[in-house]
Amino acid sequence: MDLSLARPIRRLCLEGTPSERGHAHGLAYGASIREYTRDRVRLAADGSWAGRPTTEADILALAEEMLPAHRAYAPDLTVELEAMAHAAGISAAEAIIVGGFTDFVDVVRARAGVATPEEDDCTSLLSQRYLAQTWDMHASATPHVLMLDVRSRPACLVFSTVGCLAQIGMNAAGIAIGINNLVSTDGRVGVTWPFVVRKVLQQTTLEAAVACVVDAPLAGAHNYLLLDAHGQGCNLEAMPTHTAITRLESAALVHTNHCLDAEAARREAARAPALLASSRQRLARGVSLAAGPIDLEQLFAMTRDPVICRRSEPPYHVESSGAVVMRPSTLDLWAVWGVPADHSYEHFRVDGGARELA
Repeated sequence: MDLSLARPIRRLCLEGTPSERGHAHGLAYGASIREYTRDRVRLAADGSWAGRPTTEADILALAEEMLPAHRAYAPDLTVELEAMAHAAGISAAEAIIVGGFTDFVDVVRARAGVATPEEDDCTSLLSQRYLAQTWDMHASATPHVLMLDVRSRPACLVFSTVGCLAQIGMNAAGIAIGINNLVSTDGRVGVTWPFVVRKVLQQTTLEAAVACVVDAPLAGAHNYLLLDAHGQGCNLEAMPTHTAITRLESAALVHTNHCLDAEAARREAARAPALLASSRQRLARGVSLAAGPIDLEQLFAMTRDPVICRRSEPPYHVESSGAVVMRPSTLDLWAVWGVPADHSYEHFRVDGGARELA
């Protein structure tokens, strides 16, 4: 396969106090953050993702309501978010939307009393050695991907987008986290998923990381996959009012965008048949690919598989905006920006920069 590194991932080092980290983030990518924010606010308001159109003023007022929950859950991360927003020239409410968009639209949907999401995002695999996934989103998100090198304690590498505190990552203690989007009918004013991801990356044990998910007053639904350096891991289907935990054993766990736990599924919003079919097809393909021994090259191939690797098509325009493979036992992380089938992976370590291409 002839791959070109058309999109080397931008890497932003964030160090110092939460305020200093946020200021550096907003200052470095202010124009891109403002552009991305306008797009996310538009998508939240126009009804294409939330099921019913509303005004941008109402959208921003709802996001403002959610700020106290974030302050209570992670005060330091809220300071970082607010500093980022100020430096980028957006409001803190807009920062909630641009980072936590998919959880936020769960709340918009619940307020509107509708259940017609158009979301279908990400395929993940969790084994005793690796955590791998595509990151799928509306294609307009792809230009905004970057890698955050967060010099906190513990340090962490975070695959994210501009204006978002965290999406996928691994820390120096060997705690790795990935996600799949889920859609719920029980969205509520609460904490959005990037805060949960970054708080997990502040932990040094798997059980403390699990508690960050279970104890969070979640705004919307996500599936979280956790893995530590000792090969212990779990999958959490986390709805705002119910969390189902599946512990990793000898067989790999694969997850896409529909609930596998019956109780979680009762809180799941109905989706278009084509989107549910896609999620089920990607799950079946991932399970098939995970049936034998799992190595790094196999995981690269999985993220490039034509069933799993998404390309933007009407009417939904969801694509694989990137992918990540993490090995917590050695603190190695590989990531690609853009459709994985078209680009090379870059190799990172939590304690260093990009080293090679794959």
